Amino acid sequence: MVNLLGPRDEYLRTLENALEADLHVRGHQITLTGTTADIAQSVDIFTELVTIIRTGQGLTAETVERVVGMSSDPDAKASEILTADIVSARGKTVRPKTVNQKRYVDAIDRHTVVFGIGPAGTGKTYLAMAKAVQALQTKQVSRIILTRPAIEAGERLGFLPGTLSDKIDPYVRPLYDALHDMVEADAVPKLLTSGTIEVAPLAYMRGRTLNDAFIILDEAQNTSAEQMKMFLTRLGFGSKMVVTGDITQVDLPGGVRSGLRVVQGILDGIDDIEFCTLTSRDVVRHQLVGRIVAAYDKFDTLDPSTPEYRAGRKP
Repeated sequence: MVNLLGPRDEYLRTLENALEADLHVRGHQITLTGTTADIAQSVDIFTELVTIIRTGQGLTAETVERVVGMSSDPDAKASEILTADIVSARGKTVRPKTVNQKRYVDAIDRHTVVFGIGPAGTGKTYLAMAKAVQALQTKQVSRIILTRPAIEAGERLGFLPGTLSDKIDPYVRPLYDALHDMVEADAVPKLLTSGTIEVAPLAYMRGRTLNDAFIILDEAQNTSAEQMKMFLTRLGFGSKMVVTGDITQVDLPGGVRSGLRVVQGILDGIDDIEFCTLTSRDVVRHQLVGRIVAAYDKFDTLDPSTPEYRAGRKP
């Protein structure tokens, strides 16, 4: 009961605010009062929470909120989603945290080419990286190739000093950050030096055939249509590709079409290619990030003639 209700009844307060049924706890007994539908939903939530506790994983405030959020989806089994381990390292286990994230991870298992499209913080790149490390550890592939276009986010970095590695480091740093979360720190330099893990800008992919590799293209919204075609045709035997991006954050110069915007219309319906969409509900960073993304999405749907739209467009 202590594990279920949380330290100082923290989880209990979350459940009281979230559940439609009235909740009463006395000793080791929980009583629910309300409509049949509300009680049934509440029982399902408690069942999922108890199942998670029995796996030995334990509960956190975030886990409780995730279970409550998934309760409205009849196809979601929260205990299966939140205990689906992908990779573990340095005392940390990477798992999907939402229904769409689980669908995204499952799509990577089933398909050769997967597109993960969604806003910042939805775990597109992080989960793709976890699946790549898992594939390397289980010897499904012999190397991981991480790439992204060298496009600045609205600013110009100018000519950077140093070696090629020094020059591309600012562009690929997010990929390194995710990698260090999933691989032992002392192993990363060895894997990079041996070429088992390769990090390179997209421009260096031309002319190559990538066999027996797990290939991730990050920030794909900043590829042109021609670059996207070039990248996808690098696919070799025994390889997987995951393409991630956010079509609302395109940093290409004016007049250049985003390859990620047009590729779905071109490839949709082709066997062994899957498009997965994540939304603001799948944001797993700070809670405020999800609200920020949702607010921007709402603003983008406003009529340009409304005062709210004009206020947001003021310089």
